[in-house]
Amino acid sequence: MIPAPAPLIGRFIRLDPMARDDYPGLFDAIAVPDVFAGGYGGGPAGLPGDLAEFETFAAGYFGTGTNQPFTVRLVDGKDAGLIVGTSTLGDFDTVNEHAHLGWTAYSPLVWGTAVNAEAKLLLLGLAFDSSFGRVKIQADERNERSRAAIAGIGATFEGLIRRDKKRADGSWRTTAQFSVIVDDWPDVRAGLEKRLERYDSPVVLRSA
Repeated sequence: MIPAPAPLIGRFIRLDPMARDDYPGLFDAIAVPDVFAGGYGGGPAGLPGDLAEFETFAAGYFGTGTNQPFTVRLVDGKDAGLIVGTSTLGDFDTVNEHAHLGWTAYSPLVWGTAVNAEAKLLLLGLAFDSSFGRVKIQADERNERSRAAIAGIGATFEGLIRRDKKRADGSWRTTAQFSVIVDDWPDVRAGLEKRLERYDSPVVLRSA
């Protein structure tokens, strides 16, 4: 069943159902060239130029259908409460037990930290606890960082979907598709938990 929107709280981060009041913090965190360069939001041409443009972008990009977008915040240390990114669970197909974990972006200040691993742990856990049997995760074929991160959590690469989505500049994206199914989940969960054991709390921001 589709889970009811509710906060997900971990050791390093919390994921709160996204609210419009979060948009300024999200703009500061992810509306930067390094994030959109990898294909996020349609690629570099889709980068909002100011907060007003970002609010329009966010309302369309995150708030569609039954999708459940989350705002990612740090939970401890001097930066507790800081918005550092977003991720969404959506494209729910309850008949076939499919969901999609995507629309994910983090501030470059938390790249390489515990943030992504714990977000994936919390969101995959929510999906499988809600009786979904397959979770799709995708990235632009060109986005080597995201593809490596997805493979690194133990997701299975399923192939390339050619001419899948139009980028903001009018070119067509080839999508690299991965999945985690319920049979994989015990091993994927154990791997994520083991990875998180290597990190000390709180998250330390990288140099800008």
